[in-house]
Amino acid sequence: MIDKNQTCAAGQDSMPYMICLIHILEEWFGVEQLEDYLNFVNYLLWVFTPLILLILPYFTIFLLYLTIIFLHIYKRKNVLKEAYSHNLWDGARKTVATLWDGHAAVWHGYEVHGMEKIPEEGPALIIFYHGAIPIDFYYFMAKIFIHKGRTCRVVADHFVFKIPGFSLLLDVFCALHGPREKCVEILRSGHLLAISPGGVREALISDETYSIIWGNRKGFAQVAIDAKVVSCMRLVIKVQLNSK
Repeated sequence: MIDKNQTCAAGQDSMPYMICLIHILEEWFGVEQLEDYLNFVNYLLWVFTPLILLILPYFTIFLLYLTIIFLHIYKRKNVLKEAYSHNLWDGARKTVATLWDGHAAVWHGYEVHGMEKIPEEGPALIIFYHGAIPIDFYYFMAKIFIHKGRTCRVVADHFVFKIPGFSLLLDVFCALHGPREKCVEILRSGHLLAISPGGVREALISDETYSIIWGNRKGFAQVAIDAKVVSCMRLVIKVQLNSK
């Protein structure tokens, strides 16, 4: 009697191709009932797909903490260089920016049109929308550092500075919580500064139907006026973020 593998080798049409392939794989790997294993794997995928979709939003949080861990490692590795260089963190910033830029391109197809409007030097005030997690702004900061070689200061809410482990991340990427006088000082010193007038309120209530509701939050405009950089308010940046 001709066994199943011999039937496959003989090229007979009596056995479907996929079944024939499974029998060949069983012979190669030395296992029996490979089809049952494959069916079980398919069942596991069906069961765990909703769970995978559920945890994807938490991947951003994980990436933030991964960034913090990298910064801590970098700090310890270069402790001897700290006394000799005023730009200890430039290598770390560039590595982190490259990591985030790669994630933006691969995961979201992220693009920025109008990057040439960000000045090579001198002050500029950047106003951005605050999502539930402003991941698009993280990507934008990475783009600025990679293409302009500049660190963009950003105004963050007070509670962010109380999150355990975030202090190093906030220091390295020049986050601050104000006040207005500090923002004016940063612009007058020739730095880039980013402000989200909507803040946490915008992050909590906004969705795809959201229209800008800033109320009386006009402090960012006063900062630009006081710093005498009103022209920077005319910058227009178009960001494309395609979710996959």
